[in-house]
Amino acid sequence: MKILVINAGSSSLKYQLFEMDGTQVLCSGIVERIGLENGIITHKTFDKEGNATKTKKELPIPNHNIGLTEVVALLTDADNGVIQNTDDIQAVGHRVVHGGEFFSDTMVITEEVEAKIKECFQLAPLHNPANLQGIEDCKAIFTKATQVAVFDTAFHQTMPGKAFRYAVPTELYEQHGVRVYGMHGTSHKYVSKAAIDHLGLQDKDSKIITVHLGNGCSMSAVRNGECIDTSMGFSPLDGLMMGTRSGDIDPAVVFYLMDKLNMKSDEVYDLLNKKSGMLGVTGDSDMRDIEDRFAKGDEVAILATHMYTYRIKKYIGAYMAALNGADAICFTAGVGENDHGIRHYASIELEGLGIELDAEKNNNLRASDIEEISTPTSKVKVLIVPTNEELEIAQQTLAVLN
Repeated sequence: MKILVINAGSSSLKYQLFEMDGTQVLCSGIVERIGLENGIITHKTFDKEGNATKTKKELPIPNHNIGLTEVVALLTDADNGVIQNTDDIQAVGHRVVHGGEFFSDTMVITEEVEAKIKECFQLAPLHNPANLQGIEDCKAIFTKATQVAVFDTAFHQTMPGKAFRYAVPTELYEQHGVRVYGMHGTSHKYVSKAAIDHLGLQDKDSKIITVHLGNGCSMSAVRNGECIDTSMGFSPLDGLMMGTRSGDIDPAVVFYLMDKLNMKSDEVYDLLNKKSGMLGVTGDSDMRDIEDRFAKGDEVAILATHMYTYRIKKYIGAYMAALNGADAICFTAGVGENDHGIRHYASIELEGLGIELDAEKNNNLRASDIEEISTPTSKVKVLIVPTNEELEIAQQTLAVLN
């Protein structure tokens, strides 16, 4: 069965095509700069050994539909195509960022599901409209495929009320949905499941802390495969310090900025989401640049790195309390998988919690598979677990169809 995975952003569209008999990736790519004259499509096809053939095109891509049409042309290309026509694709799995309280699982897309996705526009104004547009375009192009929605928020719907409720008037929750939703659920689910399998804890009481560190960052406490708490809240702004987002902040700062500096609400929103975090402190949002500055003794980069990792350590402590211990802490995503310095400072001086990092393993690994970077005597395993959200979406899509 061939399953196409789609992740539609406001000006981009990522895709992967899987042959699910063996979870083989047939092709992958990204359409960038949608809506601009100089759009870019980067497309890769893979043989059975995993060797890639790369194609890059630059052309005007005025909308998502045109972008998808160009992708279909690449998929069906006479020389390098991987399918004969669009009918070869049996299902399309869509990443949908926000499902509110409507969805706690993957769903076949119906008119009712689309309506609920639209109701969540206010909760994810930058993501859900683009996700829905991708669904509508795929329905028009892949007419025989089953369309399936995989929600980032669904994994966190197992949180108990004590974790997801805010201490605000009840009517704000009941009438307006003001609560913790969490994000990156597809990644947290994939990583926690992979860690449970790796540690042989499938039939045991398992306690996993997942640390997703990319430009956006979040953590989750996962017990027996179910999320019991997560760091992102009502929006992706909450929790850890991120590339451009502030993370945890006293709400009074917002009122101060509006009253003292006469900032409007949209200006504060822009400031905290796009101009804060590592960018706000250092002027850089790319962790590779900050790491280079750190190595050269840049005091600002050193401070920002310790701010960033200190928050991770605080959440590790909090989630070990929530779980009453932990079997493993799992670092994942672009920064978590590749930045040994961040892993180091987020994991050291936690011996009192039973966490002992093996510095040599941590410094020398670039994980392509699950790797243990804790010492043999560490009571809590420290793992690098490469995430694969696209594969998780494809697997969930397959499970729904079956």
